[in-house]
Amino acid sequence: MPVTKERKAELVKKFGSSEADTGKPEVQIALLTERINHLTDHLKTHPKDNHTRYGLLKLVGKRKRLLNYLTKTNVLRYRQIIADLDIRK
Repeated sequence: MPVTKERKAELVKKFGSSEADTGKPEVQIALLTERINHLTDHLKTHPKDNHTRYGLLKLVGKRKRLLNYLTKTNVLRYRQIIADLDIRK
């Protein structure tokens, strides 16, 4: 897992309501985005790594489902997480 304990704790603290709040959709989206960025960089140097590409697509799909859920429940929180993480360019 490319996300270190320190980075994970930092993301949970920033996007969660407490330091142990990892179930919040914003925290999950932030952690998935961190992993997606790492795998994207990996695939730039290893373009034929299809196993990693498959895992990356699964992570992107999971993040998309979480973002759809957040859109349906609270649009303001959705817009805030999109702005904080620079997901939509």
